[in-house]
Amino acid sequence: MRLALLFASIFLAGPVHATDAVQNADRLMRKYQGDVPGAALLVLRDGKPLLRRGYGLANLEQHTRVTPGTDFRLASVSKQFIAAAILLLAEDGKLTPDDPVRHWLPSLPAANARVTLRQLLDHTGGLVDYEDLIPPEQTAQLNDQDVLRLLSAAPRSYFAPGSAYRYSNSGYVLLGLVVEKASGRPLQDFLAERIFKPLHMDHTLLYVHDGKSVPERAYGYSRSKGRWLRTDQSLTSATRGDGGIYSNIDDLAKWDTALYDDRLLGDASRKAAFSPHVTVVGEPYEAQYGYGWRITGDTLWHSGESIGFRNVIVRWPKQHLTVILLSNRNEPEPYQTALKIARPFLQP
Repeated sequence: MRLALLFASIFLAGPVHATDAVQNADRLMRKYQGDVPGAALLVLRDGKPLLRRGYGLANLEQHTRVTPGTDFRLASVSKQFIAAAILLLAEDGKLTPDDPVRHWLPSLPAANARVTLRQLLDHTGGLVDYEDLIPPEQTAQLNDQDVLRLLSAAPRSYFAPGSAYRYSNSGYVLLGLVVEKASGRPLQDFLAERIFKPLHMDHTLLYVHDGKSVPERAYGYSRSKGRWLRTDQSLTSATRGDGGIYSNIDDLAKWDTALYDDRLLGDASRKAAFSPHVTVVGEPYEAQYGYGWRITGDTLWHSGESIGFRNVIVRWPKQHLTVILLSNRNEPEPYQTALKIARPFLQP
């Protein structure tokens, strides 16, 4: 127990007992402990860490341990940053959420003529999943332009735009390309200049091949036949807008704090991002969707899954409480674990 307290940062107030909270978290995080792919865990209240620690290894081959400074591939947790970029450009007057996506990306087929940026933000555009369009002989990783070409050659959609919900990585890849068109800047530069640098998220970046290296990188692993195998990259790991950001729990704490005031986004933009626009269907939980955020009861949250990574951020805005769990392994799914870790910290 002394060791757990040594590596945890605890600033608890109210009825929660520090030792009980750490023991509860350590019990729930047992699978991540030891010489196995690990995780970083952060619990925040009012911007202060209640619990902050790493478990397990970021790199099995080098035996590098996970710390609060370890950068994980965020996968779909990245989508909230892409949504914020669109909202920032709307505040700048460079675009509007009701712009047809073909205004910015005219190569898209006529089937997408009525799809708006707003419908891409909340997954109601009906675009075909680009993952299902990848040729079976494909061996090289796809980039965002490859995705645009695949979608431009697919003259169909799943449903009329705005008529249904279907989670869409295609939509967020296109939103990233729209950010570039509207801003005149590469997506990675726009995110750095307008979000990461202003918030002093100094170890966060949108990773691109041959670009800046990830500073303290965790590599992804998958368990197969009783062994952990490095599975850090797949055909879809080089796309950007749907999941290409790397970050750590300390930088994400700065992001979380900025979502409570107008230091980055104005009140109207934050309200738009956090308001329920559509009911989530086809997924194993009850939720509604805003712009880059799921909404369940009093929580705003989003998970992220990529080959070798499973992540989640869950926020209770009314209580100014947040749990962030980042892991470099294909299992277990972290959402329910984060909810259980939060339980001792939640006020009745």
